[in-house]
Formats: sequence, C-alpha cells, structure tokens
Amino acid sequence: MVQRPAIQEAATPWGILTSLDLYGCKPETIRNAEEIKRFVVELCERIDMKRFGECQVVHFGRDERVAGYSMIQLIETSLISGHFANQSNAAYIDIFSCKPYDPNEVAEFAGCFFGAEFMEVHVAKRM
Repeated sequence: MVQRPAIQEAATPWGILTSLDLYGCKPETIRNAEEIKRFVVELCERIDMKRFGECQVVHFGRDERVAGYSMIQLIETSLISGHFANQSNAAYIDIFSCKPYDPNEVAEFAGCFFGAEFMEVHVAKRM
C-alpha cells in the first residue's frame, strides 16, 4: 500500500466526517421510520445538502442488543447514515460530505431531534 506524504495542517480538507453517538434517545422517535426520514430531510435542509434519491430506512437485527432501524441517505456530496438501537435507546449517525458544513450545528440539531440525554461527537477531516 502506498502512503500519501504528510499533509500540512493548513491544507483544505477534501471532506469532513462527523460521527454522532447519541445516548438516552426518545424511544418513540428512534423506533419510527417516518420520524427518522423527517430528521434526514430537515438535516439536509439545515446544512444545505441536496438529497439524491429517497431516504432508505429498514428495521432489522436478530440480536435484540443491536436490533433497530438503519438509515441511509445519499447526498450529492456523499452520504448520511445511521443506526438506531432499540434496546439501548442509542443512535449512531455519520455525516460525510466533501461540501463543508458545521459539525456543531449537526450535533445540536440531532441531539435535540432525538432527545438525547448525552452524546459523543467525533469529527474527522478527510485529506
């Protein structure tokens, strides 16, 4: 595998990935496919991302520990995905885009929408 040379800190990233781990979410929201779709539409409007196709939301999982809805929404600049775990009332959401957006705005909106008691936010710049 060929490695890229080190990139200077001032370089403009190719894209940004925000990973949200939301805990203590409202069960009635994370267990509702229509609410999850509404979240995606409102998030895309809020961060000015153009959706490509319809949001897919599918419930699956034989193991109760991980059973719940999973979501994927293609956007013209990449994708938004997530999994919503019923047993723990947790949501794990990733937003990746080569178009800039504010990770703090994404985190605040998602936390409020799903009624999270607390969350962890991880932001990575893709070079």
